[in-house]
Parts: sequence; structure tokens; C-alpha cells
Amino acid sequence: MRTQVIVLNGGSSSGKTTLARTLQNLLPDPWLAFSVDTLVDALPARLRDGTDGADGIAADTDTVTVGDTFRLLDTAWAHGLAAMARAGARIVVDDVFLGGPASQQRWRDALDGLAVLWVGVHCAPGTAAAREAARGDRPAGMAAAQALAVHRGIGYDLTVDTGTHPTAWCAALVAARVEGVSGE
Repeated sequence: MRTQVIVLNGGSSSGKTTLARTLQNLLPDPWLAFSVDTLVDALPARLRDGTDGADGIAADTDTVTVGDTFRLLDTAWAHGLAAMARAGARIVVDDVFLGGPASQQRWRDALDGLAVLWVGVHCAPGTAAAREAARGDRPAGMAAAQALAVHRGIGYDLTVDTGTHPTAWCAALVAARVEGVSGE
């Protein structure tokens, strides 16, 4: 079965979005890329800025807290992307498994029956922190705190390290796996 969905999991500033964009340019078929940031940006301001913390999402220096409404919308988002894949779109998902294995299970449930490639996107906490500082759009300390934590208990088909290898090299590994899995 052809790979229909690539799920990239890694902490903030690990290089997931850059990897997804590189994959879009490298893979021969068109792939749509969606980041958890896309979902967060689509939320009403009150759910995004922490003023409705019981329902939305709030981030501080080393934790991200999500509420019930965010969880509901996050699950709906996952099922919506899965529906797009079932309708024929090829999807790259860029996510941060803050809930560990439960986060991966939520995606497994949504993507049931689809051919999925699970990719762990790693980089050292110090590298993630330096990228975070250069970006300037995340609370300081978030990237370092997530760098290792989001991978605990997660099963992958492939892992890449964007801190020790160029993005193009990491993308080539993922693309080779996609092409091998799909028989293209």
C-alpha cells in the first residue's frame, strides 16, 4: 500500500516544519503539509492566548497545558486530516506529542486503515534551545524541555536527527522510506 500519511513528531524547534517543506519539494507526488501550529493559529484568540485556559491552550517556559475544548478540536483536526488522506490527498503532519503515547494513539485511531510512516524528529536540547532563541516566537525553555520528552514511549518507523544532519539528508531518508514502502 502506498504511504498516505507521514507523521513527524518532535519538540518545538526540532526542525519538523522545515523537514516537511523539504519533503514537499523532494517527493514526486504532491503532499500537503499541516502543522499543529496550523491548528493553534486557527483557534479563537481566547483559546490560544491562555485567557480561557480550562478550554484552550496555554504555554509557559517549560510546559504546554491544554483544555477540554482544545482536546476536542485537536481530535477533530486529526480526523479531518485523515479524511483528506482517505479522499486521496497525501499528507505530512507535523506534531508535538505532548501527551506521549496517548498523543500517538489519538493519531493511530484517526489514521486507522491508512498507510502511515511514523518519523521521530530529534535534535539535542541545546540545539533546539538555540533555534528557539533565534526564532523568538516561543517561550524560552520550551524547546529544551520538549526535545526528549515528546519521544518517550513513542514507536517510530524511522528517526532522524536534524541537529547532527542537514535537513536535505533527513528528508532523503524519509523519502527513500516512503518510496520503498509505497513501491513507487
